[in-house]
Order: sequence, then structure tokens, then C-alpha cells
Amino acid sequence: MKFIRKSCGAVLFGALIMMPAVSGTASAAETVRAANAWVRTPAPGQKTAAAYLDLTSDAGAALVAAESPAAGKVELHTMNMDGGVMRMRPVPKIDLPAKKTVKLAPGGLHIMLFDIKQPLKEGDKVPLVLKFQGAGKAPSTVKVEAEVRAMGDPSMTMPMHNH
Repeated sequence: MKFIRKSCGAVLFGALIMMPAVSGTASAAETVRAANAWVRTPAPGQKTAAAYLDLTSDAGAALVAAESPAAGKVELHTMNMDGGVMRMRPVPKIDLPAKKTVKLAPGGLHIMLFDIKQPLKEGDKVPLVLKFQGAGKAPSTVKVEAEVRAMGDPSMTMPMHNH
């Protein structure tokens, strides 16, 4: 039993060194890295917010779900133009091709937080638990802290559409 505890501790310590901003249970062979995680500051009284981040997987995988203790419900979403109208829709998963970074960003793929439990202000940290599925593998999770950024932050700009 002592050996198992020491081995688990060594594995966890190694995973934390490999992913300093992210902790989780993804195996070393199928590591998913998250970077630049942030949440847009909701308008006063608004109970929804969007979270964005960059995801890179060593092997083909998919983000299949997300959770947060800061929200009553969390969904994976996409936003796109449909007949000249910007539409947001839930998606069942977000594919992560091997060794390619997938950007969840304004105007595209993102994570929606519904029924936010308390007001979010600039500088707050929102914990997210991301659930991934690899080809035929058991699901793994990655924990991320997303910084709340104010509406005027230049990194939050929507992509321009030329018509």
C-alpha cells in the first residue's frame, strides 16, 4: 500500500511538472494542455458567461463536457453566421486533432456557463473541469482556472466579417 501511494504521488508530481497551469488525470501518452483560459465579464445582472481557451492534445481526442462550481450548468457551444445572423448552438463535442491547437474564442467555439452562482468581476478565477475522450480510451479530466477579463480587454475582440 505504501508503494502505491508513493507511485501515485510520483506520477501526480510528474504530471504537474509537465503541465504547470493545468492539473488533471490525462495519461502521459495522451496529454491535453490548456492555455490562455479566460471568461468574459458578464454584464451586471447577467447569469451567463462564455469561457475561452486554447487546447492542444498529443493524440487525437475530443472535449466532451465541462463543469464549473461557479455555474449551475455548463455546455460546449459554437457561434457562427447563419443567413446574416450570428447564432449560438450547443455541440456534443469539440474535436482535438493530434498536435494541433484548437482555439475556443469569441465568435467560434466556446464554453457557456449558465446560472452563474455569484457575480464575476475582473481578476476573479473561475474553476473549470474539462472532460476529454480519446479514441477508445476512458475519459480523462483536466482542471483549469480561467481569469475573468473585462469587456474592454483587447484579447476579447470578435473576428471581423467582411461581406
